[in-house]
Amino acid sequence: MELFSEYQDLKKIGQGTYGIVYKAKKKLTGETVALKDIRLESESDGVPPTAIREISLLKDLNHPNIVRLYDVISSEKKLTLVFEYLKQDLKKYIDSTIGEIPPIQIKSFLFQILKGISFCHEQKVLHRDLKPQNLLINKKGELKLADFGLARTFGIPVASFSKDVVTLWYRSPDVLLGNLRYGPAIDIWSAGCIFAEMYLKQPLFRGSNPKNQLKKIFKKLGTPTKDTWPSVYQLEDFDEKEFSGFPIRNIEEIIPKIKDQNALDLLYRMLQCNPHRRISAKEALSHPYFNNMKK
Repeated sequence: MELFSEYQDLKKIGQGTYGIVYKAKKKLTGETVALKDIRLESESDGVPPTAIREISLLKDLNHPNIVRLYDVISSEKKLTLVFEYLKQDLKKYIDSTIGEIPPIQIKSFLFQILKGISFCHEQKVLHRDLKPQNLLINKKGELKLADFGLARTFGIPVASFSKDVVTLWYRSPDVLLGNLRYGPAIDIWSAGCIFAEMYLKQPLFRGSNPKNQLKKIFKKLGTPTKDTWPSVYQLEDFDEKEFSGFPIRNIEEIIPKIKDQNALDLLYRMLQCNPHRRISAKEALSHPYFNNMKK
């Protein structure tokens, strides 16, 4: 435990693909932090690419709605990232809430999610793995984007990226259909799915594989047409016969729990199958839904 000599009261609070997350207290200041311990002995090429990516990006992403990376401690066999500590993630918050989440709380969380996304996109960073488990909340109700292991920078011209990004239930239809030249719109789709989930208290689209996920999406939102998404027919995984027959539906039919017309309109703009029609994070923050929020 020499690596953690600066910290006390270690308690395991989670386990990820590349290591363990601990809750600890810094001896010098008494501040509570989260330690993400990444094991290196199983990595033949040294530090995992996801860790390198997370470190390099978080150094430059200083924003109230993005988790802070305080320090990086390295040794021969371990790499430990020292983060600010937040009590729970949005998934745990949703699961632990008895009854419906108050609409004002949903609005507050979505506003903070979009502020974090907007800042990332301004810095030319795609998160690429937004889901309730990667959104952390503290005692004050402040929400912060976390886990930037899949994040990438983007620019013009648009680079060709991997399609194996974003947890399946929050992955946009354009990526599911094989579009590798995607941009900020993929994060907006994920945020729209999370927005709906806060009302439903369960994921909006729960597919078992990419093809099944697409069917779940089209069944609820309707199959794209040449009018709504002309370029969809050029995507390698779009099978018109397989995905045809699903009519366009109003968003209020899909989530009748949402009574606020502005909320329905914003969700509709976020969950556009055609990525070019999706609202941007910056535009979303100026939507009438947030008229009563401090900006």
